[in-house]
Amino acid sequence: MRFLGNKESLISEIEILLKEKNLISTNLTLCDAFCGTGAISNHFKQYFNIILNDNLKWSTIYTKGRVVAPVCTFQKLNINPIDFLNKTKEKRKGFFYKTYCPSENSSRMYFSVENAQRIDYFREQIEDWNQKNLINGNEYAYLLACLIESVSAVSNTAGVYGAFLKHWDSRALKPIEFIKVESVNCNLSSVQVFNDKIENIISSIDCDILYLDPPYTQNQYGTQYHLLETLILNDNPSVSKITGSRPTAPMRSDWSKDFKSHILFDKVIANTKAKYVLFSYNNDGFMSRTFIESSLKRYGKPETFVCKKIPYKKYQNWKSQNENEHFEYLFFIELKDKKEVIYESPLNYIGSKAKIVNSIKTNLAPNIDKFVDAFGGGFNVGVNISCAQTVYNDYNFLVSDLVESFRKFDTYDYILYVKKLIKQYDLKPADKESYHKIRDYYNSLPKEKRDPRLLFTIILYGFQQQIRFNSNLDFNNPVGMRWFNDKVLEKLISFSRKLKEENCFFLHDNYKSIPLNKNERLFVYMDPPYTLTTGAYNDGKRGFLGWNKNLEKELFDYSDKLSNEGIPFMLSYVLDHKGKRNEELLNWVQKNRYRMIELGDVIGISGSRRKEILITNYEAV
Repeated sequence: MRFLGNKESLISEIEILLKEKNLISTNLTLCDAFCGTGAISNHFKQYFNIILNDNLKWSTIYTKGRVVAPVCTFQKLNINPIDFLNKTKEKRKGFFYKTYCPSENSSRMYFSVENAQRIDYFREQIEDWNQKNLINGNEYAYLLACLIESVSAVSNTAGVYGAFLKHWDSRALKPIEFIKVESVNCNLSSVQVFNDKIENIISSIDCDILYLDPPYTQNQYGTQYHLLETLILNDNPSVSKITGSRPTAPMRSDWSKDFKSHILFDKVIANTKAKYVLFSYNNDGFMSRTFIESSLKRYGKPETFVCKKIPYKKYQNWKSQNENEHFEYLFFIELKDKKEVIYESPLNYIGSKAKIVNSIKTNLAPNIDKFVDAFGGGFNVGVNISCAQTVYNDYNFLVSDLVESFRKFDTYDYILYVKKLIKQYDLKPADKESYHKIRDYYNSLPKEKRDPRLLFTIILYGFQQQIRFNSNLDFNNPVGMRWFNDKVLEKLISFSRKLKEENCFFLHDNYKSIPLNKNERLFVYMDPPYTLTTGAYNDGKRGFLGWNKNLEKELFDYSDKLSNEGIPFMLSYVLDHKGKRNEELLNWVQKNRYRMIELGDVIGISGSRRKEILITNYEAV
């Protein structure tokens, strides 16, 4: 049958890729998450156990019918149903006659009067056999798949059912035949069928390979194929006056919405139990290659990443015939263990620990229930620690509110808010005029009315996306060359989802005022400013405390207090920088016999190198 986005043309490319990865095996299970018309499930059933799913009931039935065709023998029925249905001339004036052909009840021209009555008879007969247990579940699905195929061959449409043609196509006037659906003839292993939105069930599906082929434009498949859904559900729904469509709200997919598709993609990849992901997508789609690659590499092993660009002949209509080249992307990646996934803050924070999170996690004390990120900053560390509760604290309340905003606001609404501001102020990289206009607007607002989402938008277009205020707490970072690109978008989505999933508590206070209960299994992580380096947050000229030797000594005393109370801590710091050594730090570590872990050079956001160390009051586990 004709189907938008049919993947028949991609089968050979997918098969070649799977063979290259040595994944062709009947011991593995492939999940076809958006099965559509079953091109992938039907072909790869010869190699894998199959799990098929689609939000549309007709798609799951049609795909199941194709997949199980080789085992349909109709022993109980004791006749060849295809021959029987074609030989009988019976008709019924049922729902399709009353709704989808010119009749006393309708002027719609989806089918001729003769064919509509035959469709009603076919559907009634198949249901009768099923109700009398003369056919099993596989045979029922197979006959319904054949019915869909037969209906498609005589429909008076341009290929979808969003509307009918105003004049009769010659094929629509031919008498309907009950025809066999195409199926690969082979031995079958296991076949499981789901009918749900994949984002709702992905965490419960046990599979080895996840194949994703979601909608990639605003086309709603429920609207385009409403008639087939009604055919399979056989529920005689109320329909709209013009197209005869059933209510489409239950069939609507958020994958057909810009940015919601990005959010769902992140959710599915993050929560799948699969070891491998295959993803086909179109260059016309909402998600860019950059976003997809960034997301897959976050959850997968970068060295296994594959992206093939495959030209193809796009489904054409009169609006699209003169468009540019169209092609499919075919992505593959082997996923990491979920414990190895590192989330990154969308804030390009000076002193960010994103690059040493693995080292921090490796050297944590065991059995932590509560993780306190005392100098939270961009929250790259705390967001990656799995425990019962995480406490975020930063003395800069504007930064604390900004990080909390990623948890507080719905991510889709957050993105729309930012995009609206970008459009409203016509923000572009290095555009000083538009940047100053939005920055001045932010600074003109009373402190209590400054929306953190507005601040985030301004930060994205500032110099190196730094966070910098003057002594009046007005944002004063100059314009930069950066923007809200798809890599930032990916970080925003994955970071926000992770924050929303974790039990996080937000503070903005001096680190020494954080309430600590010794009876809890606490861990205090500290990443203060460094006396050997200078950033916009530690020069004491930004409306907040700076950092100096006296404050450093207070930090040492606080750390000693934690140690005396039996609370494990970790301190991120710098011992050597640009030929200078922090002798006070070294003497303190040696005096208290703390453990010092040298991490080597870490490249900062400006490209400078710093020699990071970790200091703990406990030994390695």
